[in-house]
Amino acid sequence: MAAKSAWANFPHDAKGYAYAGDALKKAWPKLHAGDTEPFPDAKRASALIGAAGKAAPKGLDADALAAALQDAWRAFHRGDFKAAFDAGQALGPVGASVAVKAIGIHATYLVDDDAEKLQRFEQAAKLAETAIKALPEDANSHYRHAFALGRYSQGLSIAKALKAGIAGKVRSALETALELSPKHAEAHTAMALYHAEIINKIGGMIGGLTYGAKAAEAEKHIKTAVKLTPDSPIAHIEYGNVLMLLHGDKQENAAAAAYEKAAKLKPLDAMEALDAAYAKEQLE
Repeated sequence: MAAKSAWANFPHDAKGYAYAGDALKKAWPKLHAGDTEPFPDAKRASALIGAAGKAAPKGLDADALAAALQDAWRAFHRGDFKAAFDAGQALGPVGASVAVKAIGIHATYLVDDDAEKLQRFEQAAKLAETAIKALPEDANSHYRHAFALGRYSQGLSIAKALKAGIAGKVRSALETALELSPKHAEAHTAMALYHAEIINKIGGMIGGLTYGAKAAEAEKHIKTAVKLTPDSPIAHIEYGNVLMLLHGDKQENAAAAAYEKAAKLKPLDAMEALDAAYAKEQLE
């Protein structure tokens, strides 16, 4: 696989997304409103080292780990997804959150080849599994696992995904993430999609009986996500997607309005810029 195809560059201007020095900490609450990721200062790094035990990166004290994590997240926010992934992966389970998010967002938007996409999401899911073992009390260990598996299953046929039991794993990971972090907007979004996609693919009755999928749950979770992160493009995009999955053409106008809202929001980082650009493309 040519290195070029493997990690296509972020295609937009990233100047406004550098977050050098203290700017990262200042912008953090807004940048991470969707995933409730704690800011990786020395106190957080020390807690991670303690919780991960033997799985903690060797030879790094809390200050050094904090600096490494902050740099990895800076790379993510400015759209240098390969650097963010490499840095996160090098830190083992304590770097999995940034590594999985980086490879996941990159694969979602910047990898065209379907087989390569699947491979990336599979790699992300394995990485998240190591985080669940090392950091089971961390909401994002579970959420990143659900995200990677969910994206992976979207690349398979629904029959294959259901046969592999992926739906149950996604739901259980999301339930755990939401227990640990009830205001995790991205987990609410993913839970909404879990319900809506199953109903869309196999119908409300079988979906409800077999997988506990309910339209009312999908709508409740997506509304919660939009309420928690009204300025996040992806919340509005997925709101539109949930409406289309559940109601089809009947809600086409409302779904288009949600996409329009997403396209008009001012992105805070590279991920949001990709989300907003995607919304714009879908409207054209």
